[in-house]
Amino acid sequence: MTILCTLATIKAMDVTKYQPVNHSQFRSLLWLLIIGWITTGCSQPDALDRIQQEQVLHVVTHPAPTVYVEEGGQASGFEYDMVRLFADHLGVELRLEVVDDLPELFDRLDQGHTHFAAAGLGIDTNLSERYEQGPAYLRTRPIVVYRAGNSRPEGPGDLVDQSIMVRSGGPHEHRLERIREVHPDLEWESRPDVDATELLHRVHEGELDLAIISANELQVNKVYFNQVREAFPLDSTQPIAWLFPNTNNESLRDEARRFFRNLRQDGTLAQLEERHYGHLDRLDYVGARTFVRHLENRLPRYRTTFMEAAEAHDLDWRLLAAIGYQESHWRPDAVSPTGVRGLMMLTRPTAAHMGVDNRLDPTESIWGGARYFRQLTRMIPNNIPEPDRTWFALAAYNVGYGHLEDARILTERGGKDPTKWMDVKEFLPRLAQRQWYTQTRHGYARGHEPVIYTQNIRRYYDVLKWMYPDEPDEVELASDMDSPLSEGAHMELGEGDSDESDDSTRDRERRQATGIRITPPTL
Repeated sequence: MTILCTLATIKAMDVTKYQPVNHSQFRSLLWLLIIGWITTGCSQPDALDRIQQEQVLHVVTHPAPTVYVEEGGQASGFEYDMVRLFADHLGVELRLEVVDDLPELFDRLDQGHTHFAAAGLGIDTNLSERYEQGPAYLRTRPIVVYRAGNSRPEGPGDLVDQSIMVRSGGPHEHRLERIREVHPDLEWESRPDVDATELLHRVHEGELDLAIISANELQVNKVYFNQVREAFPLDSTQPIAWLFPNTNNESLRDEARRFFRNLRQDGTLAQLEERHYGHLDRLDYVGARTFVRHLENRLPRYRTTFMEAAEAHDLDWRLLAAIGYQESHWRPDAVSPTGVRGLMMLTRPTAAHMGVDNRLDPTESIWGGARYFRQLTRMIPNNIPEPDRTWFALAAYNVGYGHLEDARILTERGGKDPTKWMDVKEFLPRLAQRQWYTQTRHGYARGHEPVIYTQNIRRYYDVLKWMYPDEPDEVELASDMDSPLSEGAHMELGEGDSDESDDSTRDRERRQATGIRITPPTL
């Protein structure tokens, strides 16, 4: 390539007029060749060459549940996971820039300040004309959502005279602009600082008539906003793909194609889809019929263990059993893509702290879950009475004690009572909204999940109390009820400790438990 470029440069310079040459003329010719070689740009490295030379991959993204979030101090998200794997594939460092809004993201592309954007956007005509795109890895479509009980819009004409909000600068606003060419009275509010979660929340609360989001964003969030319904698609199905600047990026796009082809072939892409999208219909769990069937054929195997562990930790065994059902449907071999496992779905750090050696052993798992739940109950402030105290502990079991405290602080700032579950559960979902979680100590959390989690367990608990109204005498408990858990690995709560433990002990327990989390399973 260098020889061809040099020959082209010599031809362009018409060097025959320099012949014959002496030493001085040769030096002049040499300098002219060098200058011509540089100005022709024949050997300028392309994007992939520059990445390999610098050993850095620059990517721009934006915060959204389907794209990128920071949870427990760790970055996560479907787009983030793929970008991180691509950097590993290239053998280079990933430098991710997170911008707050789409116009800023597009500006980074326009200015050539990034190698590509991983934004989770459906590629419409506007974006396809403006940027190059990588291989499609998902598909979505823009949809109109409305609140149940309101009149359902059936087409673009029904958007007129409705309060509508959309994220500014993105493909959804582009689509509304095209619709306004046909319906000039169409109006909407566009804001750069709202994501799909915020839009769904506003529709759910009746603050907006309609919102425009992507179908996959509704899929991720619909379980949390049960009053939101899909009205109609605003456009045809669109590919979701990375966006590349219209520069010398062909080699990088080719490498991205090879990367995604490998992801599909080795099953990694399917695994990522399962991790981020496969659980979305599971939080509602199963209906009462399945629950009753499991009461008959699964609970009897573990009922005595639930009772022994509950008695040892001063808990109601029916509540402990309800937690186990919510976590795994009483399956001792349950495993989630995120690594939590066992009947009580313990994370590895939580199991270690509680003295659980084998998370798949149902006895150890139940005892470990009981110990951890008892610890969380003790950590709840003394001014929170029952039954709210139990509901707070359940929420902490799911989302982590630190996030629960963040929600209580937001509740107090919002003028509500942080000691009442009915108030705090209204603020927990805000932990998934950027404008709120950036004000908290522990950052982003899927704050809707502990609300649904607690509601489900309360429902199962009611059924168990109805079926087992009294502590049955016919179940024989072990006389000593020795704990099957390892000693020394867990945090000692002390024999006979009461809820009125001293402040230093309570603070120590809170500090340790803040970093421990038990996550709902993907079954």
